[in-house]
Formats: sequence, structure tokens, C-alpha cells
Amino acid sequence: MGLDTLEKVAADGGGAQSVDRALSLLSLIGRVADNGVTLTAIVAASGLNRATARRLVLALMRSRLVEQEPVTRRYFLGEEAYVLGVFASRRFGFLDCALESLTALSKRTGDTSFASIRRGDMSICLHREEGAFPIRTHALMPGHRHPLGIGAGSMAMLAALPDDEIERVLAANEAALSRDFPSFTPDVMGADIVFARSHGYALNPGRVLRNSWAIGRAVRYPDGSLAGALSIAAIDSRMDEARREDLAADLALEAAKVEARLAARFKAQPSAARPASERRRGDPPRPISPTKGYAS
Repeated sequence: MGLDTLEKVAADGGGAQSVDRALSLLSLIGRVADNGVTLTAIVAASGLNRATARRLVLALMRSRLVEQEPVTRRYFLGEEAYVLGVFASRRFGFLDCALESLTALSKRTGDTSFASIRRGDMSICLHREEGAFPIRTHALMPGHRHPLGIGAGSMAMLAALPDDEIERVLAANEAALSRDFPSFTPDVMGADIVFARSHGYALNPGRVLRNSWAIGRAVRYPDGSLAGALSIAAIDSRMDEARREDLAADLALEAAKVEARLAARFKAQPSAARPASERRRGDPPRPISPTKGYAS
């Protein structure tokens, strides 16, 4: 558990630095919303000393953004964080608009479906919907974060970006990919991007977790910018080519429904706007440059 490139503590001093640090800790605690996190883990993940980390967490608790469970002493998101999240969902709404489709996908296919979003150079799983098939894959759980491009939904989002943004993301994640995902070489990532763009969906053929395959499709806001991704995961025996094409058709259908719900929401709320971090990044992908290793 560490801080991504959007969350690293700023180098400036004074009050702004304290605010940056406190918000970084809030984000860190939010990633483990179900199980909570200890102060020791917060210190290890943030790089702050124990006294500073505790002081900042206490400030978050006074604002009711964080609370501490009295028995385990673990920290969780507080009620004010929930309220702010509800307000934010009314503006952006990807997960709200995706839940019905995730339920439909898992009911229709029997497999597990997911909703993920981009956060800086990372992808984060927001929701997991179980299907009825008794053998399930556990490669991805709500709150899990991966470098953008690792996993089917994550790769679908990466491939949906313009080429220059892809190059920037891969360069920013180079150290993490080499350390944690050595099989995801530049050539492999490039081939996955080509596949996603040519097929309309991304494929993870068991690279993250052996025997766990997945397909993913990007979802866009009405203006064409990236909203997130839907994905379906199953054991490899349920992902032969014929069934994969059927699942991809189901995925395309539900992704279109999510986009229609987002369009209706934005039409009803003209002042709503997509996240600022995604602005100017949602143009249709430009042709892949052979010099960047993406040529098929």
C-alpha cells in the first residue's frame, strides 16, 4: 500500500503541506474501507513519522472524515466522507450508472463483473459483482489498485487514451511495472493496446493471477472523455475464444447502457462536469505510431 503520483506529499512547507499530507492519509485510509487500517500501517505506507501521522489522523477525525473503531483501534472512513462521496456521485456518477449493468452481466453470464476507474496513473476497482458460477476468481477486489494497464478493465482504460498520454503513463509506472509485474514488458503492453483497440475490448489471459482470465471495455462520458471500465472475469476454462466473443458482446451492450445513463444524468444536470484530471484526455485515440512499439 503506497501513494500514487497524484497523492505524494508536496515539497512546500507550512499549512499547505499539512493539508496535502492529511488528504494523502484520507485517501490511504479510504483504500481499505472494509477492513480499516492501523496507525502502524499508515506510518509505513505514508513515510511519515508516527507522531505526525497520528496528529494528522486526529485532525481528520475531528472533521469526521475518519473514525477509529474502539476495539480494534483501526481507522476507517467516517460519516462525513460518506456524505461527500454521495454529493460527488451526483456529479460524476459512473458507479451509480454502472451498478445495474454489473448486476445484469453477472446474472446473465454467471461470472464476476467489475467497475473500475482511472486515478492518475493507476486504476482502482470500485465494485465487484459475483455471478452464480461456483468457481470464482479473486484477482480483483474493491479497493485494489494497479498501475494503469494491469488487468482487463485497466488495460481497456489505458488503450482508450491518446498515444502521448499512454507513453507518459507507462513511463511514470515503469519502476512499479518492473518491480511488481515483470511479465508486463513494453512489448507485451503494446500488443495488449493493439488488441484492445482492434477488438473493442481488452484481454487479460491469466497474467495477473494464473487461470484467471478477464475481458474489459472502456466507458466514456458524453463528451468522449474516459469515465471508467467494465470487466468480466472467469476461470480460463470459461474463457475460450467462442465464449469470449459472446461475453464481449454482453460487455459492449452494458457499456452502451452505462454511457446512456451517464448522458441522461449530464443532460439533467448541465452544470455537471467530468473530473478535471480527465479533461483533455478523452479524445478518440490517434493512430498508433510504429516508433512507439504499438504496431501490430
